[in-house]
Amino acid sequence: MVSDGTLTPEVLAERAQTNGVELWALTDHDEIGGQHRAAAAARAQGLKYLTGTEISVTFANETVHIVGLGFDPDNAGLLQGLRNTRGGREQRAMEMSDSLAKAGITGAFEGALKFVGNPELISRTHFARFLVESGVCRETSEVFRKYLTEGKPGYVPHRWATLQNAVTWITQAHGIAVIAHPGRYNFTPNEEYALFTEFRAHGGRGVEVVTGSHTRQEYVKYAETAREFGLAASRGSDFHSPDESHTDLGALPFLTGELTPVWELLADRIQ
Repeated sequence: MVSDGTLTPEVLAERAQTNGVELWALTDHDEIGGQHRAAAAARAQGLKYLTGTEISVTFANETVHIVGLGFDPDNAGLLQGLRNTRGGREQRAMEMSDSLAKAGITGAFEGALKFVGNPELISRTHFARFLVESGVCRETSEVFRKYLTEGKPGYVPHRWATLQNAVTWITQAHGIAVIAHPGRYNFTPNEEYALFTEFRAHGGRGVEVVTGSHTRQEYVKYAETAREFGLAASRGSDFHSPDESHTDLGALPFLTGELTPVWELLADRIQ
């Protein structure tokens, strides 16, 4: 992956094929530089492929992820929008490093950078890997309990794209916008309703229902949300690494039959 995953597109495609995946999308954070390579890797494995990305958005003071699927990876507006979104990551990362240093953890920026290479793409995940590698924590889940979240050392808020920005970039590139793993956000019921209402108003068309970040109860909840807002349903593993992710490629349950799968809206864009 190009952003915060640990496997190359070629290894991911091979893993997907081995695990019985039929249709695959690489959804790097705020980056689409791996799309042509991923599509080629999918073809080599006999897999169908959709272009993908996951755009960071600030909504109600929370970071929300909007997945884009089936877009033109060479679209100038989308490329520029993602470039602008990535622009603030390096400064934020240095501030995160300074915060960790005050807690007695030095060299965090350089340590995190080893896991990504490009400062434009550095994220909390890379800091988490550094904290595990350096022995501060045993695993990345422990990192996010003790560091890098609001009120803990290393937390620095960042203003990402707006919801309208993200949906517009995706749709103008002829893709479909999807709210990723809505169960992960710390919204009140009113804030969540506002998110879906505004998303739909801007032209968003899908929501992740079955995902590695959701419980079985949330599968049911967001299936109902999809029906309420007239959204297609998506299914995604949220797989980053064999050592870090709870759900492997191809391991999720299927969508229930009464939902419209988002890939049915993208049949003409499947490669």
